[in-house]
This record gives sequence, C-alpha cells and structure tokens, in this order.
Amino acid sequence: MPLDQTPVTAQPSADSVPDVGPGTVPGTVPGPAAERHGEGGTEAWSIRQSGPWRHRDLAANGARFHITELGSGPLVLLVHGWPEYWWAWRHQLTALAAAGYRAVALDLRGIGGSDRTPRGYDPGNLALDITGVIRSLGERRAHLVGHASGGTLAWVAAVMRPSVIQSLTVVSAAHPRDLRRALLTDRKQMAAFDHVLGFQRPWIPERRLVADDAALVGRYLDEWTGPNKLDEAAVHAYRQAIQIPSTAHCSIEPYRWLLRSMARPDGIQFARRMKKPITAPTLHVQGASDPVLLAHTALGGGEYVAAPYRWRLMPGVGHFPHEEAPEEFTAELLDWVGRHKE
Repeated sequence: MPLDQTPVTAQPSADSVPDVGPGTVPGTVPGPAAERHGEGGTEAWSIRQSGPWRHRDLAANGARFHITELGSGPLVLLVHGWPEYWWAWRHQLTALAAAGYRAVALDLRGIGGSDRTPRGYDPGNLALDITGVIRSLGERRAHLVGHASGGTLAWVAAVMRPSVIQSLTVVSAAHPRDLRRALLTDRKQMAAFDHVLGFQRPWIPERRLVADDAALVGRYLDEWTGPNKLDEAAVHAYRQAIQIPSTAHCSIEPYRWLLRSMARPDGIQFARRMKKPITAPTLHVQGASDPVLLAHTALGGGEYVAAPYRWRLMPGVGHFPHEEAPEEFTAELLDWVGRHKE
C-alpha cells in the first residue's frame, strides 16, 4: 500500500515511534495516500502531483516503488538525484511521450512515494532496484537517464546489468571511480562536497534538513543552480518532499555509505568492480557552473565506456541541467536516445 505522504516539520526520535513492520523504518506510516486539502478546501501538495501522466506502484528487488509514466514506445527510465524526486523530470516526461517513448520517472528507495526500508542503500542494491523496475515494467531493456546520485546509480547499473541498458545518459555525475579519486585527492572537490561530509554525523543532519520547513534544502537548491533558478513551485515541492517521515534519513544514507566505505572491503571491492567497461552508448551531460560536482571531476568518464560516448558541457548551467535549461537538455536527450533506438 502507498505510504502516508504528509510532510512533517520534524522527524520523531527512534525511541518515540512503534515498530510498524517490515518494509518501513520508524517514522513511516503505512496506509492509503488520502487526498490532501488545505484551507478553504483547495488541494494541497502531494507526491502524486496531477498531470497528463499516471501514477502507480510496483514491486522490485524486495521493495515497492512509486513511478510516474506517460506515453508508449521504447522505455526511457528517468532517475532523480538529491534532494529531488520524480517531479524533477516533469519537462522530460511530456517531451519524451510526445516523441514516441514510454517515459517513466522513478522515486528511488527511501524517497518520494517509494518504500523506506531499514537497509539497502549501498550503490549495488540501489542499482538493482533500477534494473528490477525495468523488468517489473515488462521491458527487457531501457534507455536509462540519471541525475547526480541517480546518475551514479546509472553508471553502476550499466556495469552490473549491461544487457538491460540500451543507452545511458548521465547528468551531473562523475564515474564512481573518478568521484572516489577526487574525494581522496582533490581539495576543491572535497570542499564542494562539504554537505556530504556534514551528512556523516548521526541524527543531526536529518533534523537540520527538516527544520524551519526544510529551509536548508531551499538554500541548497538556490546555491547549486546557475542564473536560471528553479521556479518557486519546484523548490516548494522539494522542501515538502524531504519532510515526509524518514525521507531525510533514507535519502542521505547513500552518501554515508560513499564516504564510510572508502577504506572498508565492500567499498574497495565496489571500486574494483567499477573498472569493468560500460558497453552502453553514453551521453555525459555536465553543467559548467555546477558547484557540487565540479566539471573537471566529471570529465574523463569516457575512459570507462567501450561504446559511443558524448561529453556535453552546458555553459552557465549549475547542478540541475534538466531543470535549469530543460529545452536544451531535452533536445540533447532526444537526439541521443533517437540515435540508439535499436
């Protein structure tokens, strides 16, 4: 059943919530997502925003995932980054459907309308979530598009399940081996990932993220964009989404794994596994003004691609090319998937 998707202003402590059973973590409330209304009977914000698309839930890799889909044809699966959810792809959903594709935007594990599980936030398992969703959609292959943390998972999925990925589009995300190297040796990239360093503390980051109506998330969104800022409605939506119980915790667990695993056997083994060449044609999009994932960190991903590879640097664009310059980005995406339909 869908989770209760009402934002809250603070997360309950682990000591104050009951055990609600498997598939959820403390703070989530299972049950049907009722229609929300604000003052005067007007409809309030909801994860399942209305539009030409349809919402549904499906099972994959031991969890339940919320997807939004539109159109028919070859599958294009869109995977958001942090601190977004499926709504990040609203421009691309309509454009892809109009161009003759089945466009599906996924809420990652722990985010949006998907399950908040107590574990499973390492990149290997999250990548299997993505390929599992492709199978659950009844498709053998898909064009995979990922932004930021979703872009990292797109790299991983292409290594772990190459037969499932027809083409790859990575946005604002370095290859995992390049990112690991930069976080160990590049002081500028370390400084740009200051928020990730802050996520390593227990409990405090979650409380800061939801405090004051998620004001910190709004500040990140403002600081991480170029001249073309995100519209107020989008910022409001992302601030609301992070306040859904347990989302703040679950959404930063992958970043905790990223840093804490570097010296552990699992992290070292993962880095070695990512040496495997990627066989999917890959479009690599990067904002030249991205203050989070620096362009020189992302540059060089083609070293790991044994297939057609295109590097696209977008001047004057920050961390969210698909939202800051949606028309330009979507044109690049449509051209790329169109070249690799077969």
